[in-house]
Amino acid sequence: MSQKTLAEGPRAGAAATASAEASAKRWWILGVIAIAQLMVVLDATIVNIALPSAQADLGFSDGNRQWVVTAYALAFASLLLLGGRIADLFGRKPAFLVGVVGFAGASALGGASNGFTMLVTARALQGAFGALLAPAALSLLNTTFTNPRDRARAFSVYGAIAGAGGAVGMLLGGVLTDTFDWRWTLYVNLVIAVVAFAGGWVLLGNHRDAANAKLDVPGTVLVAAGLFSLVYGFSNADTHDWGSPLAWGFLIAGGALLTAFAWWQTRAAHPLLPLRILLDRDRAASFLAVLISGAGMFGVFLFLTYYLQLNLGFSPTKTGVAFLPMIGALMVTAQLGTTVLLPRIGPKTIIPLGFAISMGGMAWLTGIDLGSHYAGAVLPQLIVIGVGLGLVMPPAMQLATGGVAAEDAGVASATVNAMQQVGGSIGTALLNTLAASAATDYLSSHDGTSKLVRVQATIESYTTAFWWSAGFFAAGTVIAFLLHRRGVPKQVAGAPVVHM
Repeated sequence: MSQKTLAEGPRAGAAATASAEASAKRWWILGVIAIAQLMVVLDATIVNIALPSAQADLGFSDGNRQWVVTAYALAFASLLLLGGRIADLFGRKPAFLVGVVGFAGASALGGASNGFTMLVTARALQGAFGALLAPAALSLLNTTFTNPRDRARAFSVYGAIAGAGGAVGMLLGGVLTDTFDWRWTLYVNLVIAVVAFAGGWVLLGNHRDAANAKLDVPGTVLVAAGLFSLVYGFSNADTHDWGSPLAWGFLIAGGALLTAFAWWQTRAAHPLLPLRILLDRDRAASFLAVLISGAGMFGVFLFLTYYLQLNLGFSPTKTGVAFLPMIGALMVTAQLGTTVLLPRIGPKTIIPLGFAISMGGMAWLTGIDLGSHYAGAVLPQLIVIGVGLGLVMPPAMQLATGGVAAEDAGVASATVNAMQQVGGSIGTALLNTLAASAATDYLSSHDGTSKLVRVQATIESYTTAFWWSAGFFAAGTVIAFLLHRRGVPKQVAGAPVVHM
C-alpha cells in the first residue's frame, strides 16, 4: 500500500465524520426552528380561546375584544418584510435570537397585564418581534438544507407546523385556560423561548449574505404602511361595515401604497423586495397558494370552533382535541407531498390536487345540522381537509423560498409569512361578514323570536362560511393548475448555496 493511500485514509475518514456531524446538526437546527415557528403560529390562535376569561378578568368591552387579536396581526403583517430584510442585512442568527427574546418578553408583559391597554400593547409587541423571528427562522431553514431530499423533509415539518399551528394553539389555549388561567396562554411562550434560544445560541452560525446592501427606507415605509392599511381595513370590515370609510378607505389606501411600493422597487438601488423573487412563475404561483390556503383555513378554525363549543357543547380543551385528526392527516400528507410526490411529478399536479381535496372536505362539512354528531358530521371532513392542506402548504412554502439567492432568503421567507397573514385577515373579514349576513337573512325570513330558529340561524352562518371557504379552495385549484409549470422545478431538483 502506498504512502499516498495511507495518507488519504485518515483524511477520508475525517471528511466522513465531519459530514455526519453536519448532517446531524442540520436536524437539530430544524428542531430549534420548528419550536420557534410553533411559538409564532400558535400565538395567532392560542389567545382566542382565552379571550372570554381575559375579558372577564380585565373588564374590557365586547367592542375592544377584537383588538387583542387584531393588534398582533397588524404588527406582524406590516413589519414582516422589514424583519426579513434585517435578517439578510445583519445576520439570521442575531435576528432569530433577538426575535425569540423579544417575543418572550412581550408574552411576559401580556401575561402580567393589569388592563386592556397593557394587553393590547403586549400583543402588538409580540407581532413586531414575530415579524423578525418568523422570516429569520424560515430563511435559516432555506439556507441550512441543501440536499433536495433533506430539504423536502425539513419543509414537510415546517409546513405541517404552519398549517396545523392554529389548531395546536386552540388545543393548548383550551388546556391552559381550563387547567390554570388565561394568563398562561401567554406565559407558556417563556418556556418555549428558553428552549429555542438555547438551541439557537449553540447550533446556529451567522452569515450576512446581504451585508454589503443597504436598507431600503422608502420601500420599508411604503410596504409597512400598505400592509397595515390592508389588514386594518379588512379588520374594520369585520367589526363595522363594508360601507364604512374605516373599511373601504383603508383598503384603497393599502392598495395605493402597495402599488407605489411595487413601482419603487423597480427603481431602488437596494430594493426591499427584489422583483426577481416574484417573477419566477412557480414561485409567484406558490405565494398565491399560501395566500388562498390562509384565507380558506379560517373557515375551518374559526367557525367550526363556534359550532363545536356553542352547538355541540364542547369545552375549550375538547374543542382543541377535536382538531387533532386534521393535524395528523396534514402531517402525513405534508411528508408525502414534499418528499415523494413533488420531486417526482411537480407542483402542477400536487398543489391543485390538494386544493381540490380541501374543497371537497369543506363542501362536505356544510352538511352539519342541529342534530349532527362529531363522529359522523365533523371528523371525516376534518381528515379530508387535513389531507388536502398537507398537499398544498408545505410544497408551496418550499417552492416559494427555494432557488432564491442567499442574500434574498430572508425577504423571500418574509413574503411567504406575509401572504399567509394577509390571507388569514382577508378570510376572517370576508367570512365573518358573509356569515353574519346569512344569519340575518335567515332570521328575517323566519320567526326570529323562536329559540330553535335562532340556533338554526347560527348553523346557516357556519355553512355559508364553509361554502365560501370551499370556493376559495376551488379558486386555488384553478389558479395553481394554470400558473404552475409542468415538470419538477429547479428549486426542487437542485440546491441553493448554503451557509451553516
